Amino acid sequence: METPGRLQDVSQFNKERGQVTYHPLVTVLDQSKSCQIRPYRFVSDLYIVFFKQEQCADMLYGRSRYDYQGQTLIFIAPGQVAGLEGDALIQPNGYALAFHPDFIHGTSLGRQIRNYHFFSYDVREALHVSDREKELLTECFRKIIYELSQPIDKHTRKLIATNIELLLDYCERFYDRQFITREHLNKDILTRFEDLLNHYFNSENLSNKGLPTVAFCAGELALSPKYFGDLIKKETGQTAQEYIQSKLIDLAKEKMSRGDRSISEIAYSLGFKYPQHFTRLFKQHVGRTPVEYRHLNSISNQ
Repeated sequence: METPGRLQDVSQFNKERGQVTYHPLVTVLDQSKSCQIRPYRFVSDLYIVFFKQEQCADMLYGRSRYDYQGQTLIFIAPGQVAGLEGDALIQPNGYALAFHPDFIHGTSLGRQIRNYHFFSYDVREALHVSDREKELLTECFRKIIYELSQPIDKHTRKLIATNIELLLDYCERFYDRQFITREHLNKDILTRFEDLLNHYFNSENLSNKGLPTVAFCAGELALSPKYFGDLIKKETGQTAQEYIQSKLIDLAKEKMSRGDRSISEIAYSLGFKYPQHFTRLFKQHVGRTPVEYRHLNSISNQ
């Protein structure tokens, strides 16, 4: 596979599509006015939002592929590898928003940008929107286009950043809706997550490798860590890390109920290098140390 190129700035992004640059750090393009582009892979220095309104081309994100169908949004953050796949020239469609991180420094959006987890979602976890949602998003794009068409003044940066933040807030709401409307798929993922943890805990992995990480579990389920974490939070009310730890605590309680092993031995069997780390985690979840829990449990069983 060829080495990815580098998308360094807004002017390059616009030039590749045959469009004019009105601001050096931010752009919104009506892609129906873009020229055809040649597919290539690139490492982005920009935040990019692609809003595709019909099937366009196979989009690459890292090593994953997504075939756009219907009205879909894809989000790319600086440092990520993305691009289009194919040999023939492609006519883009929909809208494209691109902005350099320098544009949002010191703004409300700059302070909030890390909270938009969907910039770290896999391309297969794209946002699919309804016709009504499309109207709201299109209006946001058009407001930014309007501001970019005006002479740059002291209000430009604030107004554009505010409208980008509004656009991303809508996307966050629509992702929440998508989590709900795909509940049957999410339940399947939750079941597979349970099976994964049960298999992991019943093998030698705990003692050999320690507690499974969120990234490991997400990878085993073919999901990005951020998408996986958001899905588990919405389905269970717990973070993925809390969920993993709660399953570990349940296993620890089961081991302690047998009474044939010391707390230290149980800690080592659960993958802890130091028993005091197990004691600290157990108390955080249960409110008592393992010794106190075992003592109270033994009294109640007499």
